[in-house]
Amino acid sequence: MLYWIYQLTEGLHHEGLPYKLLNVFKYQTFRAAVACLFAFLLIVLTGEWVIRRLISLKVGQPIRTAEEVHKLFELHGRKKGTPTMGGIMIIAGVVLGTLLCARWDNLFVWVSLFVFLGLGALGFMDDFTKVVKKNSKGLPARAKLVVQLGIALVASAVLCYSHVADDFIGQLYVPFLKNPLLNDMGLLSLAFFSAVIVGSSNAVNLTDGLDGLATGCTLTVALAYGLFCYAVGRQDFSGYLNIPHHAMTGELAVVCAALAGASLGFLWYNCHPARVFMGDTSSLAIGGLIGTIAICCKQEITLIIVGFVFVMEAMSVMLQVASFKLRGGKRIFRMSPIHHHFELGGWPETTVVARFWILSVICALIGVASLKLR
Repeated sequence: MLYWIYQLTEGLHHEGLPYKLLNVFKYQTFRAAVACLFAFLLIVLTGEWVIRRLISLKVGQPIRTAEEVHKLFELHGRKKGTPTMGGIMIIAGVVLGTLLCARWDNLFVWVSLFVFLGLGALGFMDDFTKVVKKNSKGLPARAKLVVQLGIALVASAVLCYSHVADDFIGQLYVPFLKNPLLNDMGLLSLAFFSAVIVGSSNAVNLTDGLDGLATGCTLTVALAYGLFCYAVGRQDFSGYLNIPHHAMTGELAVVCAALAGASLGFLWYNCHPARVFMGDTSSLAIGGLIGTIAICCKQEITLIIVGFVFVMEAMSVMLQVASFKLRGGKRIFRMSPIHHHFELGGWPETTVVARFWILSVICALIGVASLKLR
């Protein structure tokens, strides 16, 4: 909307100060800052009301029983009844911030919002099912995966077969290498992009288990990818850094900024002791959005570095399940995802969260450094 206002005033050719001030709306950096601040203030200013509404609707977080999680129930039992589905605040902040500040003629923006809202709706249904049934299982895992794959495939097909993306979208880049590993992935793009979106969605969902953990890590990843998108969208920057260039990608920096602002605002209420949980409503959506943005700026593999905390959480679950099945019930970790392993090992919840945040910041810095180290 802000860019549209700039376009209207540009055609008036006025020299007055108000019109000159409106010229700042054409700059992605300014609109990104506005999107971040808007999303943050929206959540901070409306958070109290939303939390009260969620409490009045009795959408408390179901906690797994002592028989299911043993000692962890003693640590987390007090969280029972804390309102969940608070992720609707993040979704509102990102969507409204993006619509306010991003250009509306950008395919990458609309594909990102499609994935974000689609997975957000799936997560909402999952959370709603948990609340209604008063247990922590929600929708069947297979049904959720099918819907995730459907949304990812639609988004991937639009990116692959749209003339807007041209040959840019089919390239595969690897961190620390100047030239693409593959110039055109062909049909493999559909499977690869879908795997990135679904994998990222589930990884963030698995990370959302401690107060502020997923929110804080989302903040660092969003900021890092905001820099990626801005650099890829600038021909001078991309040429200097030897990274792929596409003008439309720069607008995703606004989306990343809105996500960063929404995460910071939600952290206001989600930090320990959390007054509200995001639930699958936004954890699935956030992961899918990050994966889609990584595809659009051609930094899919770099996501393994920048989002290493998310990857580590997902891998710990996969390794735990594989070990249990292949080694006759033997486990690698005390409990997965891995944040529970450290928690059961004696680390206070706040210590686990803070150290994972530190790790996330370090990994984000390494990922950003990879732009120059080629």
